[in-house]
Amino acid sequence: MTTEFDSLGCALAQGTVEPAPDGRAVVAVFDSPVAAHLLHFAAELGYRVQLAEPDLGKVTIDANTDVVVTDHDRPELGEVLRDALASPARWIGVMGTPRHEGPHVAALRGLGVAEADIARVHRPIGLNIGSRTPPEIALATLAGLVADRNDRPGGFY
Repeated sequence: MTTEFDSLGCALAQGTVEPAPDGRAVVAVFDSPVAAHLLHFAAELGYRVQLAEPDLGKVTIDANTDVVVTDHDRPELGEVLRDALASPARWIGVMGTPRHEGPHVAALRGLGVAEADIARVHRPIGLNIGSRTPPEIALATLAGLVADRNDRPGGFY
C-alpha cells in the first residue's frame, strides 16, 4: 500500500521537492492524523521525512533529525523516547498539553533514564497558536521546529 508519505518521499528523491540545504529531517513517531499532516508539510519544506510506527530502528536518525512523537498515550512511549535519546537526533519532542507532567517522564524514569536526558525531551512542542485540528497542530509543530533550527524564540512556551 502506497501512502502519502511514500509519494512525498518519491517526489523528494526525484527532485520535485528540493531538499533543504542543511539535510534536515523529520521523523514522526506513531501513525496519526497529525503525523500525516506533519510529514506532508515537512516534505513540502524540503525536509527528509520518515514515519516510525513505532520502531525507531527502521528509520534513519542523524544530527539533522527532529523526532516528533505524535501520541503520548501509546504503551511503547518510554521505549521509543529512550531509543530516540540514545540516537544523534538534533531535537526530540512529545505532543501533549502543558497543563500537567507528561506520561513520558514516568515512563523514562521507570526505564532508568537519567534526569538530564529526560529534560532533553521537549513538551509542549510547537508554537502556541491555539491549534485544535490535526493540520493546525502539525503546522504549529513544524513552525516551532523551523524557529528552533533557526535559533529564533518561536514561542514554544
